[in-house]
Formats: sequence, structure tokens, C-alpha cells
Amino acid sequence: MGAWFNSATMTHSRTLLLTALAMLAFAANSLLCRLALRGLHIDALSFGCLRLLAGALTLALVLHLRAAPRPRVATDRVAAAMLFTYVAFFSFAYLSLSAGSGALILFGAVQLTMFGAGLRSGERFSATAWAGVLVAAAGLAWLVAPGVQAPPLAGALAMALAGIAWGVYSLRGRVAADVPADPLAATSRNFNRATLWALGLALALAIAQPGQSHTDPTGVLLALASGAVASGLGYVVWYAALRGLSALQAASVQLSVPLIAAIAGVLLLDEALTPRLALAAPLILGGLALALVKRRPSRG
Repeated sequence: MGAWFNSATMTHSRTLLLTALAMLAFAANSLLCRLALRGLHIDALSFGCLRLLAGALTLALVLHLRAAPRPRVATDRVAAAMLFTYVAFFSFAYLSLSAGSGALILFGAVQLTMFGAGLRSGERFSATAWAGVLVAAAGLAWLVAPGVQAPPLAGALAMALAGIAWGVYSLRGRVAADVPADPLAATSRNFNRATLWALGLALALAIAQPGQSHTDPTGVLLALASGAVASGLGYVVWYAALRGLSALQAASVQLSVPLIAAIAGVLLLDEALTPRLALAAPLILGGLALALVKRRPSRG
């Protein structure tokens, strides 16, 4: 009995640690991108390209070192396109958004996209869940509504598009997460294809508009850290944590990411916590939490 208890306790502690590390990694993407772009250390396209390239190489290395056999994973071009779209708009959005407001808009758009897809596929919400969705949508609308404290419209729209793309990407990944397949291998293939598209776009723009890109060593290091650590290793840790989480726990724990990003942005980047952000955050996250409790969300 004691041995079983110790084993169960260690498994639970391991899941908690892995989950915490994954959430910190996901929040770090916002901080690293904002830090690099705010300081003009790198342009948005170069940051996105290096992030994808570093993530692809990291995932390839992890798969190479892993002892388990790798099943064949079909290429999902739509998923790869959504990953590319997410990274591109995410990078351009952080030219003007703070880490906290950007993460909040991103997360809200992701979840609302997934809710909409669930409704379209025939899923039915309770009245409480509908109330939560409406509250979250109202909070998101309030955050981006015109006004002195509103985030820049172009940045907010770019981040919303990034969130929609990530929501679609998450929905495409449901198959890999729900059947005995290899979600990490699927993610690696998506990163490979998205990286090729990003590099192709960068090359085309360099030919059409030479001299537009700029980087310095700090920008390169921040982009590589975002891709290799916060994205590549972040997914490795997250997929390991998912083994010990229910679908509801997996969806609910992600509510912490915008809060971590907002707090870290204030403490580490000296960003202002505006009254509008302070009011919108509990509306968006509270509404989504209410909706999640009243439905069976999928891992994304």
C-alpha cells in the first residue's frame, strides 16, 4: 500500500511539475517575442523564421534521441499552414502589443474558435456554458474597443488572427492526441513544413524589398530561445504532462498562460497593467473557465 501511495504521489508530482514548466514555456514565447521586437533587435519575419527553424531542429533532435519507435505520420498541410500563419501574425502583433494584452487576445481567440467549431460540429452548450462564452467574448471586445487604453488595433487584429489560426491548428491536432499515434512526430512534421514556407517568404521579400530585415546577436538568441526552448521543448514537456491530465484539466490549466505573461510583462519588461487590461482579464478568463466546466473540451 505504501509503495503504491508513493508511486501515485510521485506520478502526480511529476505531472504538476511538467504542467507548470509547459505553461511557463508557453508564456515565455510572448515575453521573448515582445522583448526582441520592442528593442528592435530583430524584425518580425526574421524572428518568426528563426523561431520555426529552431523549433523544427529541436523536435527533430528529440525524436532522433527518443528510444521509442516512430510510427509513420501523414503530412497535414492544413495544420502546417495554420502553424505558419499563427507564428507570422503572432510575431507581427508583438510589434505593438504588450506581452499581457497579446497573450490574452491570443488565448481568447483560440478558445472562442474552438468553441465555435464545437458548436458547428453539433456539440451543444448548457445555458451556463453559453453565459461563460458570452462573458469571455464581451471581455475580449472590451479589451480591443477603441479608447485611450485600448491596444493598437492592427496589433490586436493580427493577434486575433494568430489565435484563430492556432485554434484551427489545435483542432487539426485532436486526431493525433486522441488516438494511439505520435503527436510529437506530427508536430515535428508541421514545424518542418511551416519552416520551409517561412524561409521561402523571407527569401521572396528579401528579393522584392532588399534591406528590410535586420538582426543583431540579441535578437537571434531571443528567437532561437523562443523556438528551441519555449516552443520545441515546451511541446515535449506538454505532451509528457498530458499523460497525467484529463481533457478538462488540460484545457483549464492553459488559463494560466495569459496571467503568467501579463505578470511577467509587468515585472520583467516594465509594461503597464492598465485598468482596461485588469478588468478584461478576469472577464475573459473567468468566462472561459465557466464554459470549460460545463463541457468536455478537447486537448489542443
